[in-house]
Amino acid sequence: MVAKGGKQTLSDDVRARLRADILSGRLLPGYRLKFPELGTRYDASVSVLREALVRLAEQGLVRSEPHQGFVVTPLSREQLWELTEARVELETLVLRRSVVEGDLAWESRLVAAHHTLERTPYTAEGDDQRVDDDWATAHAAFHEALLAGCTNQRLLRMALGLRDEAELYRRWSQPLGDEPGRDLTGEHRALLEAALTRDPDAAAAALCAHVRHTTELLLAAADRLDHDHSEAQE
Repeated sequence: MVAKGGKQTLSDDVRARLRADILSGRLLPGYRLKFPELGTRYDASVSVLREALVRLAEQGLVRSEPHQGFVVTPLSREQLWELTEARVELETLVLRRSVVEGDLAWESRLVAAHHTLERTPYTAEGDDQRVDDDWATAHAAFHEALLAGCTNQRLLRMALGLRDEAELYRRWSQPLGDEPGRDLTGEHRALLEAALTRDPDAAAAALCAHVRHTTELLLAAADRLDHDHSEAQE
């Protein structure tokens, strides 16, 4: 029982370290995760690494490829554009309805969620290349609160589902986006103000710009990664 518990603890630790390295960009999109290298890096056995990688695959952070093992989930331009367009269309629709239909309880929840987000550090302590997990949670809660005034629950669930799909891309926008001066605080405040003043057009425009900004940063990052890969092969 003790050995089993120890193995589980080691697996959790390795998974947490792998996850942090992926989200921080230390393990880049498309990077092939070879067991000998990982064993040295994380001082772990193949069985422990495999267990950690299977769990990360369930979270969409790595991908299992037949006969080739695991790779960090690639940064796909096509999937990113498709997801962005779907999000812009559906989230702005839901946000417009939320701004019009939301009641006082919705306003209170939104203000509270923004207060938490604005006072939570963006990057992890001691690692400014990784988005802090508490900030990511607060960020998700704020955006969910923005949309929660929409009374059509089916539309709301669809919009939130698309946001969940985009989480890995959002995490990568910090280490790979190469825009240290981005005013995320200002972007979120603009969303809050447009929602509270009940201006659906301004809210939709702010959300559209907010979502597209992240996508543009990551597309530029994908170009840099391709360029670096091509140079390495020359």
